Order: sequence, then C-alpha cells, then structure tokens
Amino acid sequence: MNQPVIDRAQFTESGALSVETITYVHHWTEGLFTFKMTRPASFRFRSGEFVMIGLPGDNGKPLLRAYSVASPSYEEELEFLSIKVQDGPLTSRLQHIQVGDPIYLGKKPTGTLVTDALLPGKRLFMLSTGTGLAPFMSLVRDPEVYGMFEEVIVVHGVRHVAELAYRALLESKLEGDPLLEDEDRARMIYVPTVTREDFHTTGRIQTLIDDGRLFAQSKGPQHFVPEEDRVMLCGSMAMIKDHAADLEARGFTEGSNSMPGQFVIERAFVG
Repeated sequence: MNQPVIDRAQFTESGALSVETITYVHHWTEGLFTFKMTRPASFRFRSGEFVMIGLPGDNGKPLLRAYSVASPSYEEELEFLSIKVQDGPLTSRLQHIQVGDPIYLGKKPTGTLVTDALLPGKRLFMLSTGTGLAPFMSLVRDPEVYGMFEEVIVVHGVRHVAELAYRALLESKLEGDPLLEDEDRARMIYVPTVTREDFHTTGRIQTLIDDGRLFAQSKGPQHFVPEEDRVMLCGSMAMIKDHAADLEARGFTEGSNSMPGQFVIERAFVG
C-alpha cells in the first residue's frame, strides 16, 4: 500500500528548526535504513555529534528525536542511520520517507562522541552495536582523527550479517574517500561481529575484548592500555552501561567536552 506523501505545508521553519529535503534512501534490512537530506550552508558540526530531526506530529508540533550524523563533516549532504520501530512515534513514519520528502533538521548539533572529549592517545577504539555505528561513520572518514591516533578501530556488533550497515565500505578501508590519504586508510581497522549467525567473527563485543580477538589486527598491545588507548561507546543503554563499567574496572576514566578523559559515551537514543 502506498504511503501518503508528506505535505510540506505541514512544516514550519523556526529559530531552532530548518526544513530540509530527503535526497537518498537505502533500506539495509526490514528493520534498518539510511537516508540523506540537504544540508544548510550554515550547518556546522563536529564529527560524532548528533542533532534533532523529525516530522510534524499529530498535533501539528514537530516530533523530534536525536540522531547521530553519519556523514563526514565535509559532505554536502547529511546522512543518518535509523532503525524501524513499527509502533515508534517517529520511526514508524520516518521509515516510509522517500526522495523529495521534507524533514525537520535541528540547527544545534551537540554530543560527547567527539575527539575533543578525549585525551591524546595512540589507538582509538569505537565500539558500537546496531545503529550506534552512525557517529563512527562520521569520525572514521574525518582526516583530523588520523592526525590524532596511530590506529582507528571501528567495532560493530549486530545480530545478523545483513545488519552490518556500511560493511562493504568499511571492508574496503573507505576506498574512494576524497580526503583520506592511503596511509590513513591503512591505519583504519574494521571489526564486525555477529551474534546469531555464522560469520568469520562471532560473539558479543565484550567477548572479543576478553579473548583478545578485538585486538588481533592491531599492531599494538593485544589488550586495553588506559594510558594509550581511547574508547568511544555507542549502542543500547545496556551495552553502554556494561562497557563503561568494564572500562572503569580496567582503569579508564570517562571524559566530557569540559574535561577530556580516556573513554566517552553518548546518552542520546533514537526511539
């Protein structure tokens, strides 16, 4: 059944929101999709930040949720990765968007999954589950990140192989990226892992940390070193809580924009 076209007349720009246009939609699975929208010339963000996006609610007021920007900061369009929640107030409708549809975009990106919130280090581990990969897709394509770390390690845990969004791009070590040097791409390490299907790497991220598989491709120590390693966490609330506790037990301290540390988490979630 065809979904109704989103009526641009329902949208109202404000001091906090602009109205943008969907330029691209790709459905990875029945429960996961990527979309892009136009980017205002005045929109600036740090790689890893999130922003509010949404649609008009039933009461006419904007219905907004926080989404991490998945595109690098130099891209002309803004890219996002989303789950599909059939009874979710926003995602139940957002999953049906098409190219040309209008969408709300907040004007003030923010967040703690940024390099500013981390102390200098040698390796950057980005641990994600599900759509938590989104901010790391921005960071891993940022040339400045490679100027700060010797290795950039992207870890993505999902249930099924098909949910490994951006897998081909990451397996190619970001081939064709216009700003990354070959030496940067060579220092990017991709560690996908699957929990409910056969795959070359299986198990939860914590299992990979404990048995050392997380570090197999690294030229550095085969375990976490608080003095040298920096970690970013993005995923479910339970995942973040568990990994934060594990890192603290290993001697890591949490950082923020005002006080950089050895690991950072993001507290905004899509629903």
